[in-house]
Amino acid sequence: MVLSGFDIVVIALVIFVILVLFAGIKTVPQGYRYTIERFGRYTRTLEPGLNLITPFIERVGARMNVMEQVLNVPTQEVITKDNASISTDAVAFYQVLNAAEAAYQVAHLENAILNLTMTNIRTVMGSMDLDELLSNRDAINDRLLRVVDDAVQPWGIKVTRVEIKDIQPPRDLVDAMARQMKAEREKRAQVLEAEGSRNAQILRAEGAKQSAILQAEGQREAAFRNAEARERLAEAEAKATKMVSEAIASGNLQAINYFVAQKYTEALASIGTAGNSKVVLMPVEASSLIGSLGGIGAIAKEVFGDNPTPPAPRPQSTPRTTPAVNPLTRQRSDEP
Repeated sequence: MVLSGFDIVVIALVIFVILVLFAGIKTVPQGYRYTIERFGRYTRTLEPGLNLITPFIERVGARMNVMEQVLNVPTQEVITKDNASISTDAVAFYQVLNAAEAAYQVAHLENAILNLTMTNIRTVMGSMDLDELLSNRDAINDRLLRVVDDAVQPWGIKVTRVEIKDIQPPRDLVDAMARQMKAEREKRAQVLEAEGSRNAQILRAEGAKQSAILQAEGQREAAFRNAEARERLAEAEAKATKMVSEAIASGNLQAINYFVAQKYTEALASIGTAGNSKVVLMPVEASSLIGSLGGIGAIAKEVFGDNPTPPAPRPQSTPRTTPAVNPLTRQRSDEP
């Protein structure tokens, strides 16, 4: 088959149109932005999806990744405010917000962000003491983020966070800090022990005080009750004495005999139970005691309704001296 000149022109035209279409259709993946340049000048930014450009006149300038990216900051030496040399590293997270500014406002974007972060780490950490660095890492991160984000804002970049990964003081400084921490903990332990001992002494003193107060109150209550008991005993004794006195005044001899016999018996009982005497020599009229007991018996018969009988005449006997002997001593003397 022989192609004519017209057929060749048509085929060439079709091929050219296909090439033009392929050159003018641009597909932008998600998470990226393409800048378009017309004769070398920026005109617009292509969004993700299918886009058309003017072939041979417009071209793609820069393919910018607008996803959040991680930038590792290498370890570097930092001298603190108190002249302590430490080693630190960090990590930075940034995101491209304006693809045109990030492409045309700065060259070598990642290198620029890295150097900017490193210099600000030296500036921020160099203005702080070592103790402040070790205890205020969150404050350092916030300060770094604010400074670096303000610096990269003209580049269309947003620094989302800057984190200090590790701070390594010199080994001798770490040992000194460990000794300081140990001494501080021992000091706290001694203070707590002293406070515990003081509180224990205070509690013991309070307990002794309360015990003494309760003991004094108990003694006072006992003394009050003893006085009340003695008062009632005295009242009973006075009442009994008054009754005996009235009986004597009325001529009742049996009351006199009862009163005398009671006192006589109590005196003998107190002498016999004395603990400081083993042998007591005293005159005792046994017949008088028997007569007194007989008078008590007569009173009892009269109380229970029997006919009273006159007491038998008491035989006269010469007084004699009889030793009052302890029953235990008498028992030992009776044994063969």
